[in-house]
Amino acid sequence: MVFSPAAALAQAQQTQPAQGQTGATSAPVSEEKLEAFAVAYLQVDKVRQEYSAKIGAETDASAKEKLQTEANQQMVKAVEASPISVEEYTSILTAAQNDPALANKVQEKLQTSQPTQQ
Repeated sequence: MVFSPAAALAQAQQTQPAQGQTGATSAPVSEEKLEAFAVAYLQVDKVRQEYSAKIGAETDASAKEKLQTEANQQMVKAVEASPISVEEYTSILTAAQNDPALANKVQEKLQTSQPTQQ
């Protein structure tokens, strides 16, 4: 099986941050990278939610697979349209899942990057 950034992105997107894991040392992530990550994450999450509903409503297995592939491609495009690369996005997402302090910083950025709804 070939490693696919889209599959890694989708898998990481669906995985909740790990709690209580210690010993994982990650390189510090700059504020600029965190902000770029937050923007990309919100776009990827939007795609994930949109396709999740479509995939859940689909009964045909091959149609579901086609939708999943399309969703992965759209997630990658969302990240590529942001100021960070897919590799940086995946790296920050993985690091945040293993580092509660970084996860908190990411959460703060997500809250400040999210457009307010009125």
